[in-house]
Amino acid sequence: MRTRKPLRPAAVLKNLTALFLAVLFVFPVYWMFSSSLKPQHEILTKDPVFVFSPTFENYTTATGVDLFWTYVGNSLVVTVGAVLLALVTALAASFALARMKFKGRKGIVLVVMMAQMAPWEVMVIAMYMIARDSDLLNSIPLLTLIYFVMVLPFTVWTLRGFIAAVPMELEEAAQIDGCTRGQAFRKVIFPLLAPGLMSTSLFGFITAWNEFAMILMLNKEKESQTLTLWLTQFQTAFGSDWGATMAASTLFALPVLIVFLFLQRKAVGGMTAGAVKG
Repeated sequence: MRTRKPLRPAAVLKNLTALFLAVLFVFPVYWMFSSSLKPQHEILTKDPVFVFSPTFENYTTATGVDLFWTYVGNSLVVTVGAVLLALVTALAASFALARMKFKGRKGIVLVVMMAQMAPWEVMVIAMYMIARDSDLLNSIPLLTLIYFVMVLPFTVWTLRGFIAAVPMELEEAAQIDGCTRGQAFRKVIFPLLAPGLMSTSLFGFITAWNEFAMILMLNKEKESQTLTLWLTQFQTAFGSDWGATMAASTLFALPVLIVFLFLQRKAVGGMTAGAVKG
């Protein structure tokens, strides 16, 4: 029988540190979810309540507000639309930056990096003035376009790295077999970009789904608002409905969790390992 090796103090310390960090990051999520199932009087107690009888009254209150499903539809339209537009545009741009040599290529890469680093909140006033003068306030298409521009730099930068990591020999072998450059990209490179497409889609989805400043300034009419503003409806002059707020926050985080689990399962790395000999 194989004997177990005793754990070294360094390994024990690492495990305890990892456990502590896991609890530290997971506890706020647990508290949000558990609070969404508590009656109001147990949320506002002086001493925290860990054992309680769950109730779905807070979820009924959160989803019972006017235009709830309109907010859901608007959020899905602007988020999915922005991510799809960014992926299509970034695929072409990143391929050109990674594979083609032309004058000004390094300058374009630098501009993409600067655009990614710039805080978009500083553009809120300028965006508002443009939308106002163009009569595009309370416009879902304009909001989709703005979110598309917000997630595009990161998408281009990330996909450029994934395309550059694909060996040139694969593309050259496909061209030798009779493929055009476009066919080589579609049949060889594109299938190998699954990890990059999944990671950039996840980042773009989270960015567009959680964005608050633009929608707050540009879309004042409730029919054109998204779920980020729905979260603010449970705070009134008479106080805050913390149960409904926690229920709404849980529902708001659920699509992001579902997208993450779906994409994380699909994004399998190392697809090119061993594809090229010698």
